[in-house]
Order: sequence, then C-alpha cells, then structure tokens
Amino acid sequence: MADILIVEDNEEIGILLQDFFTVEGYDVYHALSGEEALSIFEEDGAKVVILDIMLPGVDGFEVCRRIRENSDVPILIVSAKGTKDDKMNGLILGADDYIEKPYDIDILLAKVAGIMKRRYGSDDITIGNIKLDKVKRKVFVDQKEVPVNKTEFSLLLYMMENRGKTLDKNALFNHVWGMDSESEAQTLTVHIKWLREKLETDPKNPLHIKTVWGVGYRFE
Repeated sequence: MADILIVEDNEEIGILLQDFFTVEGYDVYHALSGEEALSIFEEDGAKVVILDIMLPGVDGFEVCRRIRENSDVPILIVSAKGTKDDKMNGLILGADDYIEKPYDIDILLAKVAGIMKRRYGSDDITIGNIKLDKVKRKVFVDQKEVPVNKTEFSLLLYMMENRGKTLDKNALFNHVWGMDSESEAQTLTVHIKWLREKLETDPKNPLHIKTVWGVGYRFE
C-alpha cells in the first residue's frame, strides 16, 4: 500500500508533487487518469488520495464516489474548479477537503502530514496477543513473528483497524481484492481460514476472528 496516491493528468505537476512528497519520506503513486487511479487503488490501496477533478475519461468526482463506496481513505480534492457548487459536490461525494488551485505546496504538505498523524499516528496495532506493524508489514503473535503474505496482511490490517465492527463479506472482499478482481468470493473464506491457523490458539474456536453468520466477520 502506498502512502499517497496522486491523481493528476498534468504529468509535469504530478511528477513535481510526487517529488515533494517523496522528499518528505512518503511512498507515492502517480496516476494520470481516473481509470488508472481506480485500478491502482483497487489493487494496492493508499493512505491518502490527492485528487484532481478535470481528468480524461472518468473525472475526479466519479473517482471520489467510487472510492468512497468501499473505503474511508482520506481524500483531498485539489482542483482549479473552484465554484461553490464544485466544492459542495466534492464534499457531498465524500472528499475530506477541497483545495483550490493555485495553492501553496507547504500548506498541502502540512494538511497531509496532519492527516497522517491523526489517522496513522501509530505504526503498530496491538489487540490481545496479536501485534501488527503497519510500516514493516509484519505480524506477531505472543511476540513471535508469524509469516503472512501480502493479501493476508491487507485482510488482517483492515479487520484490526475495524476491530469490533461486523464487516460484510462483499465489502471486505472488495476492499482487499478490488471490485474488478477476477478472484472468486470464496477466496475470502480461504484466507480467513489461513489467518486463523496462523493466529488463533484453536482455529476451530477462534478468539479473534469471529464469523457473523449470514453477514461476514468481526475482529475482537
């Protein structure tokens, strides 16, 4: 998962933004179109999306709407479209902020730094005897590292970040594998089984990864 996904069809501006954020230590993806942005997000995700509106093909409003269907990732719209209606539309669709071009790059950097601190301030998530290191992408049970693959980590991270919440199977599958994935929905059940075998003392009677029959799963 990248730290930042920049969606900007002006290649020069996009590369410039990417350079600024890379210097600050962020892992950055740059998409030149709405279609490319959705593909990147569905495959790898991002912690923050910086989104232009005037894009070829699928515009920024539609990108915002489609991302927001299955994710609460922070979205910052950065656009030359600065009318009241444009700003209201972006915010109604789920954007967290709407910044009008031209803007001060230092302000944008500060806004993203603030989001990162509030949203992802801790690099670790610990629940019971399970610890997940978000930066190193490692999982520990009783302080011993447990090997997990990329998909298992993404699935576990999403569940632990939503601890105590019942997550619908379809929403969970779409978040991890993407809406356009060619994988079968049954693969979610298989990965849940693998995680239980790696994390639970008794996988058949799990303490953490609970099945909510007819709905999905919940991490406790």
